[in-house]
Amino acid sequence: MNILTIFIAIILIQTSVPGLGNLPIGPLSITIIPITVVLAAILLGTKDGAIIGATWGIITFIRAFWWPTSPIAIYVFINPLVSIFPRIMTGLVSGLIFHYLYNKVDKKKWVLVITGMIGSLVNTVLLLSLIYLFYRGNAFNIYHLQVDQLLPYLLGVAGTNGVIEAILSGILVPVIATPLLKFKSKM
Repeated sequence: MNILTIFIAIILIQTSVPGLGNLPIGPLSITIIPITVVLAAILLGTKDGAIIGATWGIITFIRAFWWPTSPIAIYVFINPLVSIFPRIMTGLVSGLIFHYLYNKVDKKKWVLVITGMIGSLVNTVLLLSLIYLFYRGNAFNIYHLQVDQLLPYLLGVAGTNGVIEAILSGILVPVIATPLLKFKSKM
């Protein structure tokens, strides 16, 4: 079994078992799946990071029809540009940032922190931007908000969940990736 298959299995588990891909903290649901995508991009490269992101996105898309994660998922995640594209870009951008900075910066830990935070933010910013772009006309039906309230609502989600997810990714990616990169270099 290769490492790409292991990452795909991890994504399948995180998206299927409650509490493994999303951590409920009070009224928030903190998504930690971007950490897995970022780690795949760091350890396997940009292409495989994008594949792991696509796996997450495809599962999100399928679940919108079959086992939605929230009441709004049945509206917004049936659009592959919303459910799949941000996840692919999470892996792609994370891989590009890591591989660009890794040999240019002496403090490798900071490269991992930056990659983790930006990777998580790519998912958050793209996802919420695409929801606003495609669904602002249906804001009342989906979110029970007037159109002029949707942007502040989405910015609130970005400012709470998005910031917490980015900080958590910036902490956990170096903790997990550092020993794995050392192990990989000895192989």
